[in-house]
Amino acid sequence: MSENESTGAECECQHEGAGPGNSGLARSVSWKQGMFIALGVPLLILPSIFDVSSIVWGLCILVWSLSVLQGFVQNLAYGEMVTVFPNATGLPGCAQSVFTPEVQASKYDKGKLIGAFSAWCYWFAWTPVVAIFTMLIGDYLIQMFTMDVSGWSGLALYMGVGVAVVMLMLVLGSRGLEGGAKLGTILAIVSIVPMVVILLGAFATGMFDFGNITSEWTKPDWIWSLQDIVLLLGCFGLAQWSACAWETAAIYGPEYKDPGKDVPKALFGCGIICLVLYFFVSTTVFGSLGAGGINDAGYASLVPISEHVFGQAGSYVALGLLIVAMILIIQTGFLGSSRTLHSMSCEGNLPSWFSKLNKNGMPTNAMLFVSVFNLLLVLIVGYSSWVIESGDTVMTILSASAMGYCVANGIALAAYVKTKTNPRFRNLDRPFKAPRGWRYIITVMCLVQFVVWLPCLVYWSYFLSGGYTPAILGAVIIIAFIPLWCWVQRNAKPVSE
Repeated sequence: MSENESTGAECECQHEGAGPGNSGLARSVSWKQGMFIALGVPLLILPSIFDVSSIVWGLCILVWSLSVLQGFVQNLAYGEMVTVFPNATGLPGCAQSVFTPEVQASKYDKGKLIGAFSAWCYWFAWTPVVAIFTMLIGDYLIQMFTMDVSGWSGLALYMGVGVAVVMLMLVLGSRGLEGGAKLGTILAIVSIVPMVVILLGAFATGMFDFGNITSEWTKPDWIWSLQDIVLLLGCFGLAQWSACAWETAAIYGPEYKDPGKDVPKALFGCGIICLVLYFFVSTTVFGSLGAGGINDAGYASLVPISEHVFGQAGSYVALGLLIVAMILIIQTGFLGSSRTLHSMSCEGNLPSWFSKLNKNGMPTNAMLFVSVFNLLLVLIVGYSSWVIESGDTVMTILSASAMGYCVANGIALAAYVKTKTNPRFRNLDRPFKAPRGWRYIITVMCLVQFVVWLPCLVYWSYFLSGGYTPAILGAVIIIAFIPLWCWVQRNAKPVSE
């Protein structure tokens, strides 16, 4: 517990069993469970296939594959760090543990702010999964049933889907259906099956044509100019939002039966699965549709493939199952982001209101905030897209979210380097260790996040949307945490011993 956390928050946070010597986490997860959890990750490619392909065409296959390899580099470091801090809640918890000093000199300690800021950015990176897939479901419904929507009717469709989704999440979440490793394994497998079946059908029916890839590897006007290179790097900044997300296997590090052996097995297993699936998905979609077909399908890129494979009637079943899979991914993002807010409140980095738990031990206030936040995102982007036709789309939220992921990753990677160099952490037990000298590679990756991916992603979003809305949206939400955090520190009540 933070020494300046309110007593109300302390009472609620004790439900987690968190404390300096008690993480409340049993070592019951096998490496196979951790590996299978990553099977849900490739579904995250769906919102960005259209945007990345529209910039680099067939080169998107290389972008996705290299991004997964980037995940190997980063996740080995994360795998080591999460076993060093068994009481921390994932990467945000590790960053807070590393940057928060043992003795706080003042309420406004900059180390604590850095750790909290990392957690906030990580929260913003994954919370919009709810809004992104809500809008994606709307796009799929429009394509599936050839709906003639425009203006206010388009906004009404988005908001209708959004309200239905968050109501379902609140009902399920409040009853304690938060998953864990075993349920996460089941949901991940169920999530990926519909997409894989649809894409395998493209090969079985002869729809896939390798010529679409070889003849459209890059745009005709692609000349590797400075702008082309910046846009390509921006694609990498966006792609890591999903392609590196198999860090979830490392998150369960403290719960593995034998972390020293299970973490590397789970990580490499996850990495290989994701590398195969990301290559498979990007290759099959582009090879089946080509640049023109992807452009016509928009964000609902699997609709024309499903209709070709299963026919009109059969595609309703296949795509219906795909939508169910999207709802499962939404649930993962919804519950995970709610727990992050709760954890930050318990650390004294957010108001104690977020730490309130119901009788089932679920953070109801945090879930309510996540629901309202995502509905506002859908309303803002939906109104901008459908009513005033500004060009804002799912990409607006996704790229803003990816900016938060760049910052969160950069700080988390810096936290890993600090654990290797700071005397306070250097000699801590490390059940799993990344290869020797890995901190030097991670130092470079930390710089890449801030110096390459982030600025190139900002320009990429401007180029694609024709405006600054994604960058402004991302910056406002990210920076808004600083005055909020200062307000929390100023008004926090010291905990009586």
